[in-house]
Amino acid sequence: MDNISPVSRSLLTGQTETLLATQALANRKRPKRRRWGRWMGVMGLLALGGITIFFWRSGGIQPPPPVMEKTEAVTLQSLTIRVESSGSLEPISTVNVSPKTAGRLAELYVKQGDRVSKGQIVARMDGGTLKAELAQVQAQLAQIQAQYALTKNGTRREEVSQARAQMVAAKAKAEFSEKKLARYQILAKEGAISKNDLDQYLSEHQSNQATVQEAQEKLQQLSRGSRPEELDQRVAQVAESRAKIDQIQTQLEDSVIRAPFDGIVTQTYAIAGAIVTPTTSASSTASATSTSILAIASGIQAKIKVPEISIPQIQVGQTVDIESDAYPNRTFPGRVMRISPEAVVENNVTSFQVLVEFLNGQGELRAGMNVDATFMGKTISKALTVKTVAITTQSGSMGVMVADAQGQPKFQPVTVGLTQNGQTQILKGIKAGDRIFLDIPQVPKNPLAP
Repeated sequence: MDNISPVSRSLLTGQTETLLATQALANRKRPKRRRWGRWMGVMGLLALGGITIFFWRSGGIQPPPPVMEKTEAVTLQSLTIRVESSGSLEPISTVNVSPKTAGRLAELYVKQGDRVSKGQIVARMDGGTLKAELAQVQAQLAQIQAQYALTKNGTRREEVSQARAQMVAAKAKAEFSEKKLARYQILAKEGAISKNDLDQYLSEHQSNQATVQEAQEKLQQLSRGSRPEELDQRVAQVAESRAKIDQIQTQLEDSVIRAPFDGIVTQTYAIAGAIVTPTTSASSTASATSTSILAIASGIQAKIKVPEISIPQIQVGQTVDIESDAYPNRTFPGRVMRISPEAVVENNVTSFQVLVEFLNGQGELRAGMNVDATFMGKTISKALTVKTVAITTQSGSMGVMVADAQGQPKFQPVTVGLTQNGQTQILKGIKAGDRIFLDIPQVPKNPLAP
């Protein structure tokens, strides 16, 4: 009996006293009862006590534990605001590369997955026709430049002297024909020659006079030099030829396809020999098309969908931890780069797109991966917190079960704040040091009760 707990001892004592009182009353009513009946009552009492002790020790009835074991103290601790959401990865920059003019793809120097640098030649279009046209225009330019030089430098001295000599000779010939015509005119009057002969000499003299006029004009022209209009005309012709050459050279340069930025080739849409006809929509398509040669993407970023209720907790520059199913044991640090000013509604759920840039480790990630993001907010240094499981409701009010002076549970309404990692912030209703029940205690049932 020494090993029986005080509670068991008290219960056993009470039952014993009840049995003894019952036995005494029976003895008064039946004074002539045999003595052995008394011994039977004592034996029954001992048996009942043994059964009771058996139930206590076997767990059938457990004494109520102390209040300290049933409750937990409300504490003050640091609480960091954390917003959890999910999203996917996408390239920071992506573009479909295509030629400026339609043509045949002569060479493709890269393949899918290759990394390229800005300005690197990735493909070349066929430029055979342009090269022939360029050679022709260059020859025309050389000819026009020679004519321009001749016009600009003017007439040489030898040419002027030659023209003056020709004019002198023409005058002498004209003077001779004039004298000869005068003699034949006298003979014609006398009837010595016919009128036809006279007309022949007259025509010869007129021709000599015209030659003199032509020689004089040529000499004057050579003496004056080139006209300004002629020089301007040559200048315009030279400029026109040079413009044609620049245009053809630009087209030849455009036939060489270069990477617009550092990145990786994500897709190739054409092979050598294919005809590529670019359109204005070539840079926006994401599938194989005859308007593009290849696609290049640069960098990686996370596009996270944050619920409307959590968007006030998100700020540009905020720290973010990114986790991917492809790397379950790693966390990639990031930072909020941009918050979409317009909400997106999908399946009646309103959210905002938040772009997150990676601080390191993005080289191992790939566009299209699904990720989970945890936005790290401000830290509340002294937050009054309880375990979330202790929060309950009663009559539509949220609260906790507080231990009263007798250690019994009492519902206490509270105002809650943040919930993080199984801990809930209490803004109003209780104070640090109060003891609350994590579970509502149950009163043990007596197995001997009817």
